[in-house]
Amino acid sequence: MLCFSKNQSMDRHLLTLSLLLLSVLSSHADAASVGVNYGRIADNLPSAYRVAQLLKSQGLERVKVFDSDPAVLRALAGSNIKVTVDVPNELLSSVAKSQSFATNWVQRNVVAYHPNTQIEAIAVGNEVFVDTHNTTKFLIPAMKNIHTALIHFDIHSAIKISSPIALSALQNSYPASAGSFRPELVETVFKPMLEFLRQTGSYLMVNAYPYFAYESNADVISLDYALFRQNPGVVDAGNGLRYFSLFDAQIDAVFAAMSALKYDDISMVVSETGWPSKGDENEVGASLENAAAYNGNLVRRILAGGGTPLRPKADLTVYLFALFNEDRKNGPTSERNYGLFFPNERKVYDIPFTVEGLKNYHDHRSPVAGNQHMTAPVNGGGDVSKSLTGNTWCVANGEAGKEKLQAALDYACGEGGADCHQIQPGSACYDPNTLEAHASYAFNSYYQKKARGVGTCYFGGAAYVVSQPPKYGKCELPTGY
Repeated sequence: MLCFSKNQSMDRHLLTLSLLLLSVLSSHADAASVGVNYGRIADNLPSAYRVAQLLKSQGLERVKVFDSDPAVLRALAGSNIKVTVDVPNELLSSVAKSQSFATNWVQRNVVAYHPNTQIEAIAVGNEVFVDTHNTTKFLIPAMKNIHTALIHFDIHSAIKISSPIALSALQNSYPASAGSFRPELVETVFKPMLEFLRQTGSYLMVNAYPYFAYESNADVISLDYALFRQNPGVVDAGNGLRYFSLFDAQIDAVFAAMSALKYDDISMVVSETGWPSKGDENEVGASLENAAAYNGNLVRRILAGGGTPLRPKADLTVYLFALFNEDRKNGPTSERNYGLFFPNERKVYDIPFTVEGLKNYHDHRSPVAGNQHMTAPVNGGGDVSKSLTGNTWCVANGEAGKEKLQAALDYACGEGGADCHQIQPGSACYDPNTLEAHASYAFNSYYQKKARGVGTCYFGGAAYVVSQPPKYGKCELPTGY
């Protein structure tokens, strides 16, 4: 009854499904997206107006800034680029202590530009827990006062509030399943912050840099694992999940930490991640090739949709760090070489930022690239799932509803050309005879035949990608045709 039959009528389904398939790529862009951090610690950057034009020309539809500079916000007006502004750490004390100060800040820096400038979020502080000025105690009151100000101006439903955390806020990050927050921050910061995010429908901002973990532990962490390249993966001893990228492991460590506090419902935005294209002699892994591989493969992994091993349905929004190389930044050489573009607007290396651009993208690697170690990352490395270069499968989304699943199944086995012989009565994968099991087999066949290309596991929301081998009864889904 549930499997496809050549005599079954498809007419009533094909039009609906065709329309769904036409929206695959655009729907993915909405669900999972790539933005960029626009830092300006430099003396040679183009004007804000030219930056806005650059963002549009590259198809970048989200940008995060580290302040609320009027010239930048004016330049982004009418661009349809979604903007995240920042309340600097040095203002947290004033914002926390005075509601009128918070209200005035929102009026001057948000209300004055929104909605012509599409401000979608406010980052209250940045990596506050590692701020040497001890601003942690002001964070939660500041977030609440900013939210009260948004309510006052009736824009609280359009603009989210969060605060980016560094991975150093974790007590444990390896294995990912053991992720936990630092004990001294749990009651004072994380529980009230996560409750605030839940009540306001917001998300946790996380700054995640696999580069730092790799650079410090290159003797035990595979470069391929850090760069989303093909690798055997690392099994999490705590839950048995296999991770194919260090990025996914780091993200799941944070998800696990939130889960330990009973906040499984809070979503996440990766507010910073990147890889330097140049470094000092002792900065292992900082190179042009590695930066291009990390960011290019990350864009592909994000825009293909799908979450992590721990949260397979949680599409991510990621902000690359950073738009430009910034020549006035202090610290090692790498600090001045995270940029995707030189100040003259020329790309540091050529990677796409859109689904369309990914169609012709290939990760170019030299014949001898990096080390080939593959052992468990040390504490601080974290470790998460699905990489577009590791094995992945396409399975049915049981929450899509019977009508959508059946229409998608019919298309996959008919016009889509999936191999559905194994789900016919009497064949190896007929049992379990359920719509979800049969649809998963058909969707995966289509996905694998299409070389696991971007958008080939969606079916209008009826399917999603997983990185763990799915099994339905005794039926195992293949990984290639």
